[in-house]
Amino acid sequence: MIRRAGLILCLLSGLCATAASAATDPVLTARRAAQMLDQAALALQQADGAHDRVAALTRTISAYEEGLVAIREGLRRAAIREQAIRLEFDARREEVSRLIGVLQTMQRDPETLLLLHPSGPVGTARAGMMLSEVTPAIQARAEELRATLEELTLLRALQESAAGTLAAGLSGAQAARTRLSQAISERTDLPRRFAAEPEKLRQLLESSDTLESFASGLTSLQGDATRPATAGFDAARGALPLPVQGTLLRRYDEADAAGIRRPGLLIATRPLALVTTPAPATIRYRGPLLDYGNVMILEPAGDTLLVLAGLSQVYGEVGEVLPAGAPVGLMGGADPKVSAFLENVAEGGGSDRSETLYIELRQGNAPVDPAQWFRLTKE
Repeated sequence: MIRRAGLILCLLSGLCATAASAATDPVLTARRAAQMLDQAALALQQADGAHDRVAALTRTISAYEEGLVAIREGLRRAAIREQAIRLEFDARREEVSRLIGVLQTMQRDPETLLLLHPSGPVGTARAGMMLSEVTPAIQARAEELRATLEELTLLRALQESAAGTLAAGLSGAQAARTRLSQAISERTDLPRRFAAEPEKLRQLLESSDTLESFASGLTSLQGDATRPATAGFDAARGALPLPVQGTLLRRYDEADAAGIRRPGLLIATRPLALVTTPAPATIRYRGPLLDYGNVMILEPAGDTLLVLAGLSQVYGEVGEVLPAGAPVGLMGGADPKVSAFLENVAEGGGSDRSETLYIELRQGNAPVDPAQWFRLTKE
């Protein structure tokens, strides 16, 4: 029995090491995410009374987006950790069963019987010495095994309880988007650099067959309006946040699967993600353009245009001057149902970033690599 117990301990050492070596704690991640969503819900309640409702609701939506991303990450880690534990148990099922059998035997039989040895008193003494050394180790392994089983139970409970948290977060985010659209429609305090010229814009749209020709034509529609200074925008080079929460899908002039190259960045985003201006800028155009979907063209500096294409909704009016971080629109798509959200996380497949935002930066009527201005991440 003692030899068998020692063998089980050696075989179980890998299992216990795996249980204790989690790089990150999915439970803590999910709990922090739930707290973030609670704080976002509180911010939503307070937003209507804020001096600047648009800014308050913009921050609220960003908080919801960050919280939902965090809880998704926590659930993803929980699912991965649960699967790892189950696979390890399956691989060592026999060893675990043998350890449990040893523990049950030790609990059932009196200690004096366990120490008896057929070779006589000397063998009994040696058995006693071995058992006194092995028993604490067996108990320690049993405690580690119990802790792993408790972790497995906690991970499963975490995933089962996430439905309510997700439902509240998704509902709150949608409510914040609705209120933001209303607040923007009622906003009257933004300064204007120039008045829109709808007829000239319409003619430019009809005569333009490329994004380049349309963007170039915009420069002639500004009239006598003073161009914004370039110093602030140039100083932010390399430090600007992306206009949307997402990850880099394709770089400047990088070919897609069809071999098509575009002089801009393609960012993968989640459905209904909020798009904001990364720097103070004037709206030069908003609306549908060619095959780019809804487009927002901003002028953050003289002779510089920032093109954001692929939005579902666009906010603001041509000529308005926006501060940094102001909302300019929403991406398309629809929030997934909670059940689909959980299933996608549990299966570990498929990306939840189903929308794409195209970013093009033009200076002097020529495209330049936007990566020189933005902080980029790529998964």
